[in-house]
Amino acid sequence: MSSTPVIACHELTKAYHDISRGETVVACKDITLQIHRGEFITVVGPSGCGKTSLLYILAGFETKTSGSIMIDGRPIQGPGPDRAVVFQEFALFPWLDLRKNVEFGPRERGVRQSDIDESVNRILRTVGLESAANRYPHELSAGMRQRAALARVLINDPKILLMDEPFAALEAQTRLALQRELSKLSAEMSLTVMFITHSVEEAVLLGDRVLVMSTRPGQIMADVSIPLPRPRDPTSPEFNEHRREIARLLEQASLAPVKAS
Repeated sequence: MSSTPVIACHELTKAYHDISRGETVVACKDITLQIHRGEFITVVGPSGCGKTSLLYILAGFETKTSGSIMIDGRPIQGPGPDRAVVFQEFALFPWLDLRKNVEFGPRERGVRQSDIDESVNRILRTVGLESAANRYPHELSAGMRQRAALARVLINDPKILLMDEPFAALEAQTRLALQRELSKLSAEMSLTVMFITHSVEEAVLLGDRVLVMSTRPGQIMADVSIPLPRPRDPTSPEFNEHRREIARLLEQASLAPVKAS
């Protein structure tokens, strides 16, 4: 893991005007954070605390109000190929089969078809969908569709993966399988990951560090290292010790918000 941060935020604040209420709302405030290459960061916090706003600023979908945010030492100017976003909703074209969904990005960029075919085969093997390449999204299970959505972004070879509760709608067994696959993939591909979740168990299962955010305006209330070996066992005493710690911090974050100045 490099000592130079791939993501660096300093006193980052995001505010927006709420037209319906006629007032300015501060989504997150004074976020100072460093994430190093290859780290898997999970983020938990009360609803509306600015988790998604922070992720969207990192993605380049939204702009900051004040402070600074850098990727590899350069200010974010907008979306870029170095970053990929995976949402809870499956971002697949229903009229294209799985292979054509996955190859859509490289094809639009003008990559040679022979290179595309090789990359698609590799990525589909990586996410365990090689045998489903000719099936359409409606023919896939929810877990397979989320694997397909992950394949669509991985084929573009991003360095940073930004994930907004991608497994929240999945049933427990499928969710656990995808959590383990993502943990393995991120390590194999040296991905830097920011993963938003409402699940304390998921945060501890996946994260090298867990960021706990306060209620709005969201600030980082705690940055907790999870030095457990992988794959992690959710039934182990050590795992549950960390889970209880994060749950306690999250309860404090919900009951005692950081006051905006």
